[in-house]
Amino acid sequence: MTQTPDAPVKPAEAPSMDLPRLPARRTLLSAGAAALAAATLPAMRAQAQEYGTPYGPSNADSVKRMIQLAELRDGNVVADLGSGNGQIIIAAALSNPKVRGWGVDLQEWLVKTATESAAKQGVSDRAQFFQRNAFDVDLREVDVINMWLFANLTRLLRTKILAEARPGTRVLVNGQLIGTENILGNWQPDLIDRESPNPILKWWVPAKVEGNWTWQLPLGGTPYTYDFVLQQQFQVVEGTGRVGNRRESLSDTRLRGTELSFVFDMTVTGFGRAKHEFIGQVSGDQIRGKVTVSPAEGKPFDLPWTATRAATSGWFRPTGLDLK
Repeated sequence: MTQTPDAPVKPAEAPSMDLPRLPARRTLLSAGAAALAAATLPAMRAQAQEYGTPYGPSNADSVKRMIQLAELRDGNVVADLGSGNGQIIIAAALSNPKVRGWGVDLQEWLVKTATESAAKQGVSDRAQFFQRNAFDVDLREVDVINMWLFANLTRLLRTKILAEARPGTRVLVNGQLIGTENILGNWQPDLIDRESPNPILKWWVPAKVEGNWTWQLPLGGTPYTYDFVLQQQFQVVEGTGRVGNRRESLSDTRLRGTELSFVFDMTVTGFGRAKHEFIGQVSGDQIRGKVTVSPAEGKPFDLPWTATRAATSGWFRPTGLDLK
C-alpha cells in the first residue's frame, strides 16, 4: 500500500494532483500486496513499521471476489488503502457507472501507473489515486474500504476505521499469504469467503449500541415500558431487559452494521408469556424498526418499534419483593 502527504484525502472532493508531495517514507504501510513479503521474509514482517516491502498485485480472482463481496450500490465511494496498480478501484468503477473510488499508496510510481491505467480504461473521472499515508486520509464518507497489508499494519488501521468510518461501512481484506487469524485483532470478520485458496474477509463497521435503551409497547391495550441495558464488543452484543419488575436476557442477538436484531422472551404481567423478535436500524441515539410479538396463547402480531438511548435506566430501579 502507499502513504501520502499531510492533508487528508476526502473522497467527496479529490485533491489536486499537483499538491506538494512529501518523500515516501519507508515506514508504516507498504505497497498494496505487501503480504507477499510476509510469507518469505519474516524478519521484514516483524519490522513492518520500519522497512518498506515489495509490491505485488492481487490476482484477478481475488479482485473479482472483493468487488462482489463489496455489494456496491449507486453512489457508493470505495477506498483502497495500499492501492498498488489501482486494479481494485478501477474494477469497482467499471462494475457500476455510479460508483467512484480513490486509492492511496506510498510509492509515486504506483500512483502514476494506477492513474494512467484509469485513464486508458475511461474511468479517470471516478477512479483517482494519490501518494498518501493511509493513516492521514479521511474515511468518514466512504462506503467500502479495501486492504491487503501486513497483518499487524491492518490491525493498526482498525483504530482509525472504527473511529472514523460510518456504521455499515464494509471492510474487505485480502487474506492471501496473511491468513485469516486476528487480522483485525479481536474484531473477528462477519464473513470469510473461502471459495479459493485466497480467502477474502469481510466486516461491517458496527453501530455503537452499548448503553441504556428504553421504549414502550402497547400489549392488549396496555402500554408497557421496556428498559434494556446492552453491552458490546465490536459486533457482538449481549444484554438484559426489564418490563415491570421482571428481567430476562436477550438471545439470538445480531449486529451487522446498523441493523440490530434480537429475541426477548418473558412473561409480561397482565399480558402473559410472549416471545418478542426485534429488528431495527440504529441511527445515533435511536433504533427504528418492528417487533413481532408471539403470545403463548394467540396469534403473533407486529408492532412498530422505536427505542431511545437514555442516560439512566429504569432497569436499575429497586425491585422489591413483588415480581409482577
